[in-house]
Amino acid sequence: MSTDDGVGDVTEFAALLTELKGRTERSYGSLARRLGMNTSTLHRYCAGEAVPQDFAPVERLAEFCGATSEERLELHRRWLRAVAARQQRATRGVTAPEAPDTASEGDTPTSAETEVRESDGRQAPPRRWYRRRRATVLVGVACAVLATLGSLSALPGGHHPSASDDAARAPGSTADPYRTTSPHPSPTPTTSTTASPTPGAASPSLPPGSGRTSPSPHSAPAGGKAPAPATGVPLVWTADSQVWALGCGHDYVIDKPPAQVPPPPAEQDAGQWASAQGALHGRETNVEISVQGRDSTAVVLTALRVRVVGRASPAPGTVYAMDQGCGGSLSKRYFAVDLDKDRPVAHSVAGNDAGTPIPAVSLPYRVSSEDPEVLLVTARTETCDCNWYLELDWSSQGRTGTVRVDDHGRPFRTSGIKGLPRYWYGWGNGERGWVPATD
Repeated sequence: MSTDDGVGDVTEFAALLTELKGRTERSYGSLARRLGMNTSTLHRYCAGEAVPQDFAPVERLAEFCGATSEERLELHRRWLRAVAARQQRATRGVTAPEAPDTASEGDTPTSAETEVRESDGRQAPPRRWYRRRRATVLVGVACAVLATLGSLSALPGGHHPSASDDAARAPGSTADPYRTTSPHPSPTPTTSTTASPTPGAASPSLPPGSGRTSPSPHSAPAGGKAPAPATGVPLVWTADSQVWALGCGHDYVIDKPPAQVPPPPAEQDAGQWASAQGALHGRETNVEISVQGRDSTAVVLTALRVRVVGRASPAPGTVYAMDQGCGGSLSKRYFAVDLDKDRPVAHSVAGNDAGTPIPAVSLPYRVSSEDPEVLLVTARTETCDCNWYLELDWSSQGRTGTVRVDDHGRPFRTSGIKGLPRYWYGWGNGERGWVPATD
């Protein structure tokens, strides 16, 4: 229900925007880049602090979030009411208080601030006249000082000796007394810097050649000193291969009889449990990769590739299911890999949230320390015991490289389960133990 001053209309519009944003599982910064908007502007729209004067950015958001035709119609209706409410408030003189000016001297409003103020219908405050005048005075004083020094140097005896000149006048020296550098400079030791690893990241355990980088060309600035080239991989990552479908369903192949296998663990304890039992992933492996930049510098993820390094017949043993069939209304978006192909490719697949599609991940994709991303890879096989790993290509500041994503320095391993006996764990009806699966 709308209130007299239209706050309710703006709130309803913002609530629907927030609901659509939530479906993408993206941060404000990540979604804003996809929509070609400013991060703070998108946040103000979703918070009800501003209303876009044009419907185009709202339409882009609705399309990206997979809104239905009915939702788009409702979103347009709410937008019209919100715009009318803001205009009505403006005519009544009900405006939000101006934010205090905390900018340092000489600063100008950023594009984000300008966009936010325009979206509120407010004009950006004019630049203070004294800032430009102060800068002009400082430049004038600097020029006068330089001119005075230049005139003194041009006079006979006007040169002021320096330490370098004393060295140039040393006995046996043939150097020009007015030269500031040696004609044959001695070599300067070059120090190679490597970004320090982030705790928990698996990148330090990579084998040689797994973090290839290409050098970036640098031009020397006016001062003559070339900047030190960036070194090391500009991103960090972690990989978790003990991820279960919908948080409850997964199969392991274990070469032990049911009497020797303990009850299934909780998903968060699956890694330790599987290691203790010598378990292999049965038919499917889900790998969750968390990627982010080392700092605020953008890193573009350009490609995700699959490398199969070993194929054999499916491993013998017994299949142990971690569930008795689980379902859910949310399926995450992921990269699907068919390990049975001669050359497996990671295909991006859209997700679904109770009938509402979640857009698939599209590469290239940008990350930074403020905007991490989680990639889910689901690899399946029916016919082999496959050893494989992933390669993630990146690009940043003119440099490119590849990181190898694996299981703590070893390939991931997935084995087919066709023809193997399958058990699940019985908890009720007087049954407590592994029983043959009925599916």
